[in-house]
Amino acid sequence: MAAVSIQRLLPSIESGERNFIRDAWDRLNKLPGGKTIFSKMVGRAAPYTGTIGAKVVSLSHLRSEVVLEDRPAVRNHLRCVHAVALVNLAELTGNVALAYSMPNDARFIVAGLEIEYIKKARGTITGVCECPPVETSDRQEYRVPVSLWNAAGEEVAHCVLRTLVGPKKQ
Repeated sequence: MAAVSIQRLLPSIESGERNFIRDAWDRLNKLPGGKTIFSKMVGRAAPYTGTIGAKVVSLSHLRSEVVLEDRPAVRNHLRCVHAVALVNLAELTGNVALAYSMPNDARFIVAGLEIEYIKKARGTITGVCECPPVETSDRQEYRVPVSLWNAAGEEVAHCVLRTLVGPKKQ
């Protein structure tokens, strides 16, 4: 029953007339549990992304914050957050910031990324992205920077996503 009411609240992801991420966040984030619902929805749309169980806690024009709680499923043999979980968090953080900020008729795909692991990531990690403005759906590559921070305020990794933006298919 809850799924039916959520479907009525949200536009179709295939709709070229709306920005699904922006509409979904704007409608859900103020509701009790809405940020969790939004985060799970993104994880269902991109199943591999959903495997880390990260939560979008802040999303606005050109900016996002996504939190990854430390737990055994995301750790490596050294008991710190695994490098692949960190790159997954960085990609999610950058993608939601860019997707929220794009014009309604635009879509994107990550074409490459660079990541620098600065120190071992232990505890809760927060991804922060301040992305470049995308004002048109014209085909263009954007560099989307993401920093990953531990609870002590230390940067543990820095990533740059090379993202191609273009028009949605009609």
